[in-house]
Amino acid sequence: MGAGAKHRMVFIDRLLATLVHLRHGVTHHVLACWFGADRSTVTRAIGEVRPLLAERGCTISPGVRLRTLAEVVDHLGQAGKTGIIDGTENQIRRPAIGRKDRDKFISGKNKQNAVKAMVFTDGDGRPLFCSPPRPGSCADITHARKLRLVKLLADGPPVEILADAGYQGLGAQTGGRVVTPPHRKFKKNAPDWYEEMDERQRKAHSSRRIRVEHGIAHLQNWRVLVRRLGRREHMDHTLQAIAGLLSQQQTADRILARQA
Repeated sequence: MGAGAKHRMVFIDRLLATLVHLRHGVTHHVLACWFGADRSTVTRAIGEVRPLLAERGCTISPGVRLRTLAEVVDHLGQAGKTGIIDGTENQIRRPAIGRKDRDKFISGKNKQNAVKAMVFTDGDGRPLFCSPPRPGSCADITHARKLRLVKLLADGPPVEILADAGYQGLGAQTGGRVVTPPHRKFKKNAPDWYEEMDERQRKAHSSRRIRVEHGIAHLQNWRVLVRRLGRREHMDHTLQAIAGLLSQQQTADRILARQA
């Protein structure tokens, strides 16, 4: 106990440096100049604080946080609210030559090296959960299955989950609890009445699930997720930390709006 070198930065400075790094993508060298510390000290501080922020989970009310996907499903079931899921990709540096799974990180959608995470929000777009990232080639529906979402919905309380076409198939596996856009019955030469009905149904579904896109947009506004400066191994804690900070901010804004 107590062995090793002591920090030259107090905890509030370490926390502030981590938040500035996450929000604005400021490099460790610049932060070291601002705080009058060595670059290695800043790197060590961020490496210690970032997992702590990730472990806090997403705040839904003062003192109540959701840390796992099972807790999110239980919360929505008890509150009788609708959840929304969608995948988000973050570009990463190209894996080293010779790595066996190097090609797995190439996204089929954006044709770039990326990792993919599943974001879970409520009907207002407030983040409730951000999954650990997987290689960019992993399909959205495969990612959801590996997170055991099907089992959680089948064994848990009745919950309505909105999703895009990338999750088609989960509805049949969860008894209709995952709602996706309808399948097209006509691929060619569709009648006019079918085109009108299909467009109307898709617009109605899209207008309900658009809030998750807003939540992901707020997530991607954090510069550290855009500049690809960090290590790929840190992306897990980074995504979960940012999701937790966003949920806390939005929860605080709601409380202030009610008191106003």
